[in-house]
Amino acid sequence: MKTVIQRVSEAHVQVDGATVGAINHGLMLLVGIQEDDEKTDADWLVQKILNLRIFGDQHGKLNLSVQDISGEILCISQFTLIADYRKGNRPSFIRAAKPDKAIPLFDYFKEEIARSGLKTASGIFGADMKVSLLNDGPVTIVMDSKTKI
Repeated sequence: MKTVIQRVSEAHVQVDGATVGAINHGLMLLVGIQEDDEKTDADWLVQKILNLRIFGDQHGKLNLSVQDISGEILCISQFTLIADYRKGNRPSFIRAAKPDKAIPLFDYFKEEIARSGLKTASGIFGADMKVSLLNDGPVTIVMDSKTKI
């Protein structure tokens, strides 16, 4: 699984002009699922994300996690993170998990995030989503469960 983690002051996602998920101060997560991903990949990412110290403490140092600040989390499925762009100019998404595998794994990922007790929202898997955010910092981290970087 690949995840782009963005620290945000606010974020929301719309489908067909209606807001389906919105958060205030916290994290927006773009989540891509590969065909060979398993629950262990989701588990690793969830623990890293929830404990990632990217929020400022009273001295402005990045010492606090989203849990420490009681932040909120918006999860957005994004198969384009799995793009293979090495050959030619049109990306291939052949390694992205098909919906029958990706949907249950994305749902599991969201459920594990929500088990933290933090407000958790999401978009709609496979929908044409319009995502808006106010990036805070900006602070953006990319994580890959396969390479652990």
